[in-house]
Amino acid sequence: MNPKTNELTNAVLACLFAALISIGAFIALPVPGSPVPIVLQNMFIMLAAILLGPWWGLLATAIYLLFGILGMPVFSGGGGGMAKLLGPTGGYLFGYIPATVAMGFIARKGKRKILPNLISCAVGMVIVYVFGIARLKAVLEADWGRALAAGLYPFIIGDIIKIILASLLAPKLSAGMESLMEHENDV
Repeated sequence: MNPKTNELTNAVLACLFAALISIGAFIALPVPGSPVPIVLQNMFIMLAAILLGPWWGLLATAIYLLFGILGMPVFSGGGGGMAKLLGPTGGYLFGYIPATVAMGFIARKGKRKILPNLISCAVGMVIVYVFGIARLKAVLEADWGRALAAGLYPFIIGDIIKIILASLLAPKLSAGMESLMEHENDV
């Protein structure tokens, strides 16, 4: 494939994933007793990292975060702006940056197979939780027990399901993307 075509394709895919991440934030289920909802945005970030790799996946995540910082309603519950980043859920949002890079590198080493994808996504979620729970604890001025009860425990099962879904979907989506890129060469 022509390097310029490859870069253009990756840029378009990064923008597509930024849009999917934004849409995923609107699919939010409130959790009683927690300011952190269950959302699908992190599953789309996992897919971006696995499918696009660390740097193009990071671009997708950065575009999403930039939209939110600029005030577009792309964060969970339709929020946007710096207040959301500085609020109790801001750590989760910041955590997406190193998590995307880590997931992308791990998935690339595993050639996008299911087991490496599972490991990749699990590592990524741990990174997001470290940033998110630390920020939640600081903003709520809570002890670790309360921070974990509000920002981790209610989400573990949902995140395990999203990790499994992303890990199973990624190889099929990757094959489809590769087929699309091969057809680009034929044109």
